[in-house]
Amino acid sequence: MEINHRIDELKSEFSQFSDWEDKYKHIISLGKALVEMPEELKTEENKVKGCQSQVWLHADLKDGKIIFQADSDAAIVKGIVSVLVRVYSNATPEEVLATKPEFLDEIGLRQHLSMSRANGLSSMVKQISMYALAFQTKIKMGLA
Repeated sequence: MEINHRIDELKSEFSQFSDWEDKYKHIISLGKALVEMPEELKTEENKVKGCQSQVWLHADLKDGKIIFQADSDAAIVKGIVSVLVRVYSNATPEEVLATKPEFLDEIGLRQHLSMSRANGLSSMVKQISMYALAFQTKIKMGLA
């Protein structure tokens, strides 16, 4: 399962930093490296509800795998959503649904976020799961 490999890489990456200031800088750099989301996908429909910042999350199903695209107007939040896209993109709906976001705790991310950012993170994870569930249903019904 490739998704576990991506999680291991992420945990290894974050273990190289000793303090949270360096981890925040790394999160911001991950956001800057996120593939640019086309403006036409930054719609109300793709906006993640429950985030203080503006966050857009779009998903397509290609060859049985979900491809996520995301963006945010806040640097740290963009970095956070880039971590989620990195882990969950290019995985099957089943893999996405089976992979709980425990890696976020393991890299220490959740405990270092403000309450509003933590709520936003939960909303992003929930939205990813909703896309996966919808695509899984489409596949089972033979519509994808």
